[in-house]
Formats: sequence, structure tokens, C-alpha cells
Amino acid sequence: MKKFVNDPKQYVPEMLKGIALANPTTLKYVPEYNLIMRADAPNANKVSIMQGSGSGHEPAHVMIVGRGMLDAACPGDVFAAPPMDYVYETTKLLASPKGVLHIINNYTGDRMAFDMGREMAEADGIRVGTVMVDDDVSVKDSTYTVGRRGVAGNFFVIKALGAASEQGADLDALVELGKRVNSVTRSMGMALTSCTPPAKGSPLFELGDDEMEMGVGIHGEPGRRREKLTNANAIVDEMLEAVVSDLPYKQGDNVALMINGLGGTPISELYILYARAHDQLAARGINVQRSYVGNYCTSLDMAGYSLTLVRLDDELVKLLEAPAEVAVRIF
Repeated sequence: MKKFVNDPKQYVPEMLKGIALANPTTLKYVPEYNLIMRADAPNANKVSIMQGSGSGHEPAHVMIVGRGMLDAACPGDVFAAPPMDYVYETTKLLASPKGVLHIINNYTGDRMAFDMGREMAEADGIRVGTVMVDDDVSVKDSTYTVGRRGVAGNFFVIKALGAASEQGADLDALVELGKRVNSVTRSMGMALTSCTPPAKGSPLFELGDDEMEMGVGIHGEPGRRREKLTNANAIVDEMLEAVVSDLPYKQGDNVALMINGLGGTPISELYILYARAHDQLAARGINVQRSYVGNYCTSLDMAGYSLTLVRLDDELVKLLEAPAEVAVRIF
């Protein structure tokens, strides 16, 4: 393993410390709970929004804390859900008169931690809302989930809810908005290589030099199938068909298209994939109104990508266009 690592057990705390030190006026680091939060949170005039999940998916979620996005993120270790007490203590620190909103990617560990953390916070009199993200069309169930997995589509849920919260939306309205955004968002990923968690020190799974995993999960979970590597256009065409046909998206739809790198894919290759996806959508009469190309929700150093589509309406476009200020400026 060749990585910039000291003690693998300190991988996440050292990363979080670096994020806070690089953003001293806007972010606060609470080491006890792996917590990165806005320095000005909580704000009595807005609902506080938080996310958790495991580390290893950066910039999700600790690098998108800031105005117009998350108010806090409390990740667990690499690919591990946050402990329940992280969720509970973060919820208490974010408690606002308008309430706290939990955004949860659909993984068993995340759901358990957030369910218990919410119950304890509610026992303290804190009002908590929940939005579940399950945008992955690859598989219905996996090692980590009951139902579909939550992957890169969570960015659109976070962006819309972050903007609406800044505009003063109440907790109930945010929960309904989050469910609506999730309902029009679909994703699928694939891998060319595995990834190497620092604590493991070796690849999480093995892929032959001439193999690819279609439908891979962001923790390296198996996808739909493993097959021989083919060219970029053929890969995009298969994934786009799976995503488009799932909602389904149809002729005349306006969409946001995201080509999300999984950590080890050059940006030049992501734009090759984007060009094909854009052309294929145009051929179907689907209009790409907003474009996102880059690393949004990664899997450490995995070479691969995911494709996300969001059906847009006027309200959602305005929320996606609203200003945001985060450590990694990707919106």
C-alpha cells in the first residue's frame, strides 16, 4: 500500500483536523464525535441539516459543510457508519428551535445509528425530521442495505434542502422536499479497479486486468455482474439505459446529469463519459439542463464512475442554482 498515512487508526481524525485548519473561520471540528460543523451553527432562524455515513467517500460529506449545504457531518471510520452517540451528540449541538433534519443514505448501519440517535434526541425534546436517500438502481439489496443503496444522488438532496433551509423552509416542508428530490433521482456505478482502505492495507476485492464490475457499490459491494472490460461508449450506454428506464425518464424531460468519479479516475476520462451520456440523452429527447462532472461521492482510490440523473422542475432548478459556500467548491 502506497498512501500518505501515519497511523491508519488516525486516518479520519487527521483528515478532519486538516479540513478544519484549512477553513478556520467557517468550520469547527469536534474530535470526540468526528464532527465537522459550521462555525455559526446552530442558527435559530433555520432548520439544521446533518449527514453521517462512513468516511472514504470524500468530498462527501465532511467537505460539503457550509452555507447552503450541510450544517454538520459526523462520519464513522472508513466505510463504517457513525456510532449512535455521534449522531445523538451532533443532533444536540445542532438543536435549533426550527428542528434538525437527518439525511441518511440507505445502509443498514447508518439507519440503525440515526434511528437510535433520533430517538434519544427526541426524548430530549429536540424535533427531528428524516430523509432517506436510495437512488442506486444497480441492485435492490446488498451486503449493507435493505432496499436500494444511497449513492451520489444524495448531493442533489443535500443541495436542495440546504438552499431551502437557508430560505427559511420549516422542517415538515424540508422532509417533503427531500423525499420529492430523491423520488426523481437515479444513479448507477461501475468499477475498473478495487480500492484500498488504509486499515486493511490491501485491495478490498480483486478485479482482473481485463474485468470490470457493473453496478458496484461505493463500499465495493458486488454489483449486477462482473464482465470483460469494453470501451467507454458501451459502458455509458448500458448504464444510461439502466438509469433512464428505471424512473423512467422520458422525451421532453429536463434533467441534471452527474458523472461522478469514484476517486481514481482522471477528470479527462470523466468528460469522455459525460460527452457520450449527453449525446445519448439528446438522442432520446431528454434535455441536459445542468451538468456536474467531478468527484462528489468517491470510494477512496477506486477507478470507476457513477452516472446520476435528476428530473428537474422550476423549483428544483432554483434551489440547485442557489449560492453555497463549502470547503470544496463543487456546486
